[in-house]
Amino acid sequence: MTTISILGSGIMATALSWPLTDNGHEVRLVGTHLDRDIIDSIKATGVHPNLDLQVPEGVRAYQLEEAEEAFEGAEIAMSGVNSFGVRWAGEQLASLLKPGMMVLAVTKGMEADESGNLRILPEVLASEVPEDLRERVTWSAITGPAIAGEVAVRHDTCVVFAGLQADVLEKLAQTFRTDYYHVWTSTDFVGAEVCAAMKNCYAFGGGFMEGLLDKEGKSEAKYRRYNYAAALFGQATRELGQWMQLLGGDPETPTGLPGVGDMFVTTMGGRNVKAGRFAGAGVPFSEVQNERMKGVTLEGVAAIRVVGGALLRLTERGVVGPEDFPLMRHLYAVVAEDEPLNMPWETFFGGERKAKARKG
Repeated sequence: MTTISILGSGIMATALSWPLTDNGHEVRLVGTHLDRDIIDSIKATGVHPNLDLQVPEGVRAYQLEEAEEAFEGAEIAMSGVNSFGVRWAGEQLASLLKPGMMVLAVTKGMEADESGNLRILPEVLASEVPEDLRERVTWSAITGPAIAGEVAVRHDTCVVFAGLQADVLEKLAQTFRTDYYHVWTSTDFVGAEVCAAMKNCYAFGGGFMEGLLDKEGKSEAKYRRYNYAAALFGQATRELGQWMQLLGGDPETPTGLPGVGDMFVTTMGGRNVKAGRFAGAGVPFSEVQNERMKGVTLEGVAAIRVVGGALLRLTERGVVGPEDFPLMRHLYAVVAEDEPLNMPWETFFGGERKAKARKG
């Protein structure tokens, strides 16, 4: 039996307790200061209120002040805190980790410095841990298409565990694998994490199609805008490949589970897609954020702000050309600059670059 301690009791972090306990492992779920009601509910009734499911018997719940007890003797430490709290999570782990632990991150997103240089969140998480301890634990992450509720009801789910050490990844995979939770491994740590972060940005566009139909009063129309949605998906896939070239990932990674697989499931619904639907219907994004979805956590939108802002700085430095990443640039314009949706089709699929070449 392996003991796994999880910092954060969000739905995905909690859902992973199903395959773990099905394999006979002990899961210790530690709530953040924002999770008190969740932990209280699990302690009192065994029910995770956001999943609306009884957690497995092998799960023990702890409040944040009990974290030291929860992490004592654990072989695997997981960070399930959302992207807004990743540095806070690193600070907590700095006092909870012990040499030899295997750290596994669930959170997806990117961080950018003032020059536009982008970092994957596991690197940010690790940066908050003192160097001597940081080098004595291993760092890995879960990527790929996984809806928390489906994992919790044991629907077939295929994911990739990514990191730099193949032997550690295989140990982790064996700990989690079941007949419904299928795990592959990849040492393309940067590529897998970049795909996992960027697909959240592009999934915002998953709502545009329905929003356009709402705007036209054609929500029940026979002919949808699947051509529109497919073109966005195709351009997003192309841009995932460009991110690999820019940031150093394997060019094959976007075509697998961490890339198009995860992007597909994320465009099927959720809060970011709902926000995209409002934008597609012509609602200025400032109104979406401040009125229509006030108080709703939108991690994909936050990632668009980070990545789109970084693109502007990278373009100023000449690292990327102004014709690169046209879809991401337009998503940034909609989200950060309150521009109306007006898809720049002619710039997609290398169009602008080809036009310039023809003129030359």
